[in-house]
Amino acid sequence: MAKFWNFVFFQAGWFACVLGAANKQVLWAVLATLAYIAFTIWRDHAPKLALKLLGKVLVYGIVADTIIMHLGYLDFQDDWPSPYLSPLWMWVLWVLVGGTINGSLSWLRGRPVLGFILGAICGPMSYEAGIRMGAGGWASAGSQTTGFILVGLVWGVAIPLFFYWDRTSINGGLAKNP
Repeated sequence: MAKFWNFVFFQAGWFACVLGAANKQVLWAVLATLAYIAFTIWRDHAPKLALKLLGKVLVYGIVADTIIMHLGYLDFQDDWPSPYLSPLWMWVLWVLVGGTINGSLSWLRGRPVLGFILGAICGPMSYEAGIRMGAGGWASAGSQTTGFILVGLVWGVAIPLFFYWDRTSINGGLAKNP
């Protein structure tokens, strides 16, 4: 049941942050999502390991999105805290994804090829959905395909990499819950 709720709260956080960005009202969405993330860390059987994983995921996400943005393929609706970095709400979404590694995505543990394939497909689809909801855009019409491919590569690498970084035993955490 814990995996189910992890999935539900992931989706709720995603929608809240994307809709908040689209409407330039990210504060409450970010705070609510961070509260959920803090709750999951607090409930984790190894909170220090969870924080380490989420910190690595956060850095990866900031660097990846910022590079794609500066290459001219992504344009985010909200640029807080800096126009030189990806926005805060995207940082929160990356950490939210990191929180699914031992939750709703735990079934991908030990399946790096499948993780790559799903990341490469679902990552760009998620960005496209956020763009269509108004949270950002592909920076220029001619670069949409290249941007989509870059996001796919970033996410294809991300999912297996996050499992590699995770040191939580398969017998621990949410992974053991049905």
